[in-house]
Amino acid sequence: MSEHELKALRVRIDSLDEKILELISDRARCAQEVARVKTATLAEGEQPVFYRPEREAAVLKRVMERNRGPLGNEEMARLFREIMSSCLALEEPLKVAYLGPEGTFTQAAAMKHFGHAVISRPMAAIDEVFREVAAGAVNFGVVPVENSTEGAVSHTLDSFLEHDMVICGEVELRIHHHLLVGENTKTDSITRIYSHAQSLAQCRKWLDAHYPNVERIAVSSNAEAAKRVKGEWNSAAIAGEMAASLYGLTHLAEKIEDRPDNATRFLMIGNQEVPPTGDDKTSIIVSMSNKPGALHELLVPFHENGIDLTRIETRPSRSGKWTYVFFIDFVGHHRDPLIKAVLESISQEAVGLKVLGSYPKAVL
Repeated sequence: MSEHELKALRVRIDSLDEKILELISDRARCAQEVARVKTATLAEGEQPVFYRPEREAAVLKRVMERNRGPLGNEEMARLFREIMSSCLALEEPLKVAYLGPEGTFTQAAAMKHFGHAVISRPMAAIDEVFREVAAGAVNFGVVPVENSTEGAVSHTLDSFLEHDMVICGEVELRIHHHLLVGENTKTDSITRIYSHAQSLAQCRKWLDAHYPNVERIAVSSNAEAAKRVKGEWNSAAIAGEMAASLYGLTHLAEKIEDRPDNATRFLMIGNQEVPPTGDDKTSIIVSMSNKPGALHELLVPFHENGIDLTRIETRPSRSGKWTYVFFIDFVGHHRDPLIKAVLESISQEAVGLKVLGSYPKAVL
């Protein structure tokens, strides 16, 4: 390519950048106008709702459907997610609680779903995330619910039994684990490896092969593991890229998870119900009488009506010894006539039924 051609292309890029800048600014001004209109039409004492999960999901899906490349669909959607996040912050910055400390995969999931313009608040435990949302201290909370390798996160399921929360969205995060060391670490003298218990389990085979005699110490989070390693000379941590960057650690080994498809699903919890989008999931809790065939009775209405179950988990009930509740996810919205009829049928046989929420399927 000649210098003349290169210069012409750079001029064109500069021109396109100016147009992009102008269009983003126009979009931001529209967001401000939306906030003004919403606020002006409120009844006395009513609080405006600026963030609409169903609206954001529809916009991102439309972006992916209309994308013609060369950027991939997910990359293009992420760019729009950040534009939307910044524009929303002009209306009202969202406050989002997540399972901390800083640098956890849960924080990465929160940023992936809400964008980087939110005010994020790390919590020490999953139950604290629920309490912050219930108290109105934050708009939303982000909690892990299941991992493709290790299964359900029991603390999250149990918290749904104790709190009245609405599931407003979901996000799936590809999980890559790295073995990290600090600047003072003597790599030939590592005697302990810190990480969250689930991460240690997800890297069990790799650890058995490479560090079979090194002590594995479970801590509250991968970020906590990274924080500890920073001040020690004989330890390493298993954590993700965000924690490595935050605590200035070096990669001793990358992508050490045992399964290449390792992923974790996170739920967004809040207090607002989400309208149907046409591509939704619903989560419910059901308790049945402790009798033979109870689970069969519960599942038959779903089967007879062709409703796709995507997950079913069992947890001990708080109401009595050897009694259980079922956590069920399925495709559809609880306002859909068919879904509504099935739930009414189940409620007639169940001891208790609680709809945790209907929400758009994960876009990113």
